[in-house]
Amino acid sequence: MNDDLERRGPEDPSKVSLSEAWEIRYWTSRFNVTEEQLRAWVSRVGNGTAKVAQCLGKRWP
Repeated sequence: MNDDLERRGPEDPSKVSLSEAWEIRYWTSRFNVTEEQLRAWVSRVGNGTAKVAQCLGKRWP
């Protein structure tokens, strides 16, 4: 499957995916954190966006 270069956000916004470089860039930018911080929190609390956002002290819709 080819990457969609027009994609502006994650396919499933309820989960933080770290499988693609563009997804990592999206989430680090969205939460204003480093990749290392993002990976650490996903490792600790799982990939649920609401939980990751809560632990980072960030707002999530």
